[in-house]
Amino acid sequence: MFVLGLTGSLGMGKSTTAKLFAEEGVPVHDADAVVHRLYESEAVPKIEAAFPGTTGNGKVDRVKLGLHLHRNPADFEKLEAIVHPMVAKARVNFLTANRKARIVVLDIPLLYETAGDEHCDAVVVVSAPRELQRKRVLERPGMNDERFEAILARQVPDAEKRRRADFVVDTSQGLDAARAQVRDILTAAAKMPKRRRTRIE
Repeated sequence: MFVLGLTGSLGMGKSTTAKLFAEEGVPVHDADAVVHRLYESEAVPKIEAAFPGTTGNGKVDRVKLGLHLHRNPADFEKLEAIVHPMVAKARVNFLTANRKARIVVLDIPLLYETAGDEHCDAVVVVSAPRELQRKRVLERPGMNDERFEAILARQVPDAEKRRRADFVVDTSQGLDAARAQVRDILTAAAKMPKRRRTRIE
């Protein structure tokens, strides 16, 4: 099994790129989807204990939690200490379940920030020009310049991600161009040696 890490800053087109890998028959582990599931299950009581009033009706209220973290940025570390071990367990389960696959993708927004690249044989960074990124993000409900800049401040800069990446998918040229890049990456990855520090198979 060859493990491709997939990451990219907010608004770069990472989710769309993940779908393109899935269209090629590659199993994709969506870390964001795991977090959403955890916010409606086992993470709820621990998050309520750590941040009272941020849950309701048996799930985490993402708006209230987001507001709390915006006012108390230092609490991000406390939240990560709760959620990251659960996410890591889900990642291991995914790799085990797909151990016979030739290539799998780990779609992890904070791949570099959490040292997730150590679990990968190669990393794909999804990127686009800054103005296009900003335009995409500000079209999202509830988003503004302040929130956009606050999120970016917590992420490894796009230029640094591209520098560290094995592959870069430029999503500024449209879907067909991105699909062609994904196919080229899969062809190249099939010939690359494994290098991750952790082993499943």
